[in-house]
Amino acid sequence: MKREYFGTDGVRGPFGGPVINEDFATRLGEAVALWVLGRAGLGGEVLIGRDTRASGLALERALAAGLRAGGLRPISLGVTPTPAVARAVVARGARLGVVVTASHNPAADNGIKFFAAGGRKLSDSEESAIEALLPLQPARLAADEIPRLEANAGYIEALASLLPVGALAGWKIVVDAGHGATVLTTPEALRKAGAEVELIGGAPDGQNINAGVGSEHPESLARAVVEHGARLGVAHDGDGDRCVLCDETGSLLDGDEILTILALDALSRGELAVGTLVVTVQSNLGVDAAIRAAGGRVVRTDVGDRHVLERLRETSARLGGESSGHIVNLDISPTGDGLGAVLGVLAVMRATGRPLSALRAGLIKFPQGQRSLKVAAKRPMTECVALNRELAVLESELGDAGRVMARFSGTETKLRLLAEAGTQARVDAALERLTAAARIDLHLL
Repeated sequence: MKREYFGTDGVRGPFGGPVINEDFATRLGEAVALWVLGRAGLGGEVLIGRDTRASGLALERALAAGLRAGGLRPISLGVTPTPAVARAVVARGARLGVVVTASHNPAADNGIKFFAAGGRKLSDSEESAIEALLPLQPARLAADEIPRLEANAGYIEALASLLPVGALAGWKIVVDAGHGATVLTTPEALRKAGAEVELIGGAPDGQNINAGVGSEHPESLARAVVEHGARLGVAHDGDGDRCVLCDETGSLLDGDEILTILALDALSRGELAVGTLVVTVQSNLGVDAAIRAAGGRVVRTDVGDRHVLERLRETSARLGGESSGHIVNLDISPTGDGLGAVLGVLAVMRATGRPLSALRAGLIKFPQGQRSLKVAAKRPMTECVALNRELAVLESELGDAGRVMARFSGTETKLRLLAEAGTQARVDAALERLTAAARIDLHLL
């Protein structure tokens, strides 16, 4: 069944719009409760976390009203990162976890995403089943107080324990929390391990989340790392399930570089589960070359950390992620965890004695280019005849020396184009050809 509301990562949109509003949140809460009870027939706890957006509290209360109407017991975790919610679901044996967040989007947006029992993200079919249960009208219930539960302290303690006590003594690290949920967690976890932390993006006011800071705007982070003479810098998105790193020279690392560092280290110790790293179709081909040269293999899947998680389960692999900085290590967390990725890289730096600028050299990227073309409307990709024809021609021309891709965004009315090849000139030419073909099939804005 086609999903009307759920996208790549939950439901998302402008607060007060046709989807992300209090009435819809109440309806969605009731629908997901009916879905849970329909599968097991028993009530139970639902843990709700949120990021720092001003709209988060209203949506949390509306969700709670719907969850109660459907027969579940909502508990508020307050402002807490997405991976802390997933961890709490596992620790308490909760029936469901909910995060009110729009991740890296601006403060005017918000969203709702779910974790099933065990901290697992919902599948496409499960989200479709929930949509089918949406009531036409929201429940009208008294706004009872939501019981609260502290989740950040346990999350910090668990993540900090990944490194020995005092392991980062003498290390200076810059953290950009993006005025988001990690302002309460990442700096404290690093300090517990002994690090001196310089914090930017650490004063959320409900309106400034991701505003010129965080993983989408790492320029301030890079400057601060150099100014403070830090070992590295860390920038998170609004809900903390991903990260961007900066080495000691002020150069940024994306998710492909982080994944390659972690996978090559695990391979060198014979500890990369089934010798496999899972990435998405967006990851650079250089990742495949680096892992293959070290004796491992790369498995690719669709865009979205949900798809990475599904492929990890299918292959029995434990490590995977996206070039955007969603890093999943199932030995640490049941979902993408930006802080977990940071601590993993720090462990490699300590074990090898090498700076981040040297570790990143394990990945030699193929030249790559991407374009986002705004379209008047999405249409089934099978109907984009000219674009499909050009993709096939380019794939034949590039062979194993490159690749091309076109897909519609899951959250915006945009067509995403990607090209990789041996030279930047071939990349640029491929993108021009794909754009020209897309213009035949679609109305570009």
